Amino acid sequence: MGITERRQRQKEEVRTGILRAAWQLVTTEGWASLSIRRIADAIEYSVPVIYDHFDNKEAILHEFMKEGFVLMAEDLQKAKDTATDPADQLGAIGQAYWDFAFNNKEYYQLMFGVGMITCEVVKQTPEIQLFAGTILSTIEQLIAQNKTSNIDPFLKYHSFWSTLHGLVSINMMGKSTAPPNMAQLVLKDAMCNFVKALKE
Repeated sequence: MGITERRQRQKEEVRTGILRAAWQLVTTEGWASLSIRRIADAIEYSVPVIYDHFDNKEAILHEFMKEGFVLMAEDLQKAKDTATDPADQLGAIGQAYWDFAFNNKEYYQLMFGVGMITCEVVKQTPEIQLFAGTILSTIEQLIAQNKTSNIDPFLKYHSFWSTLHGLVSINMMGKSTAPPNMAQLVLKDAMCNFVKALKE
């Protein structure tokens, strides 16, 4: 291995170490605990070393956000692949979205936190488009089955996502007063009603 290759590998190892330390802080203490200083302390490097790899804390957050969208998109695609009918696929996608949110709270809170996602960020982040494409393509397939319909799939995509995100947020923040088993019933009811509206 040449000097250039060795330096590149060392640089990648430091970058990986920075992200690993940052994620450890997040999973043990929450997103509010994350700072460049604390990451530097955790990996026993100076602050300038962190800035050699990331412009600021937001750049680190962006890396985790992209990673979260890749993981979620994979889960949604797996759920979609369990069925062939678009109506069943949407139901499976809805359940997979819910499961991802509560099994990966740190990712979800970052991915859909207030002020994190703007239209410009969506356009510039293929990982978000991958997530959105799984949902949108399924909705388009379901709409196509209704040959007399002039439904806007993009509008319905936002309605679907808003419903899911609203249900997750209410339950994740502990704002729901319903019994614990009610959350899944509400999710299934919402998915059934959404599919029914598209098929009418």
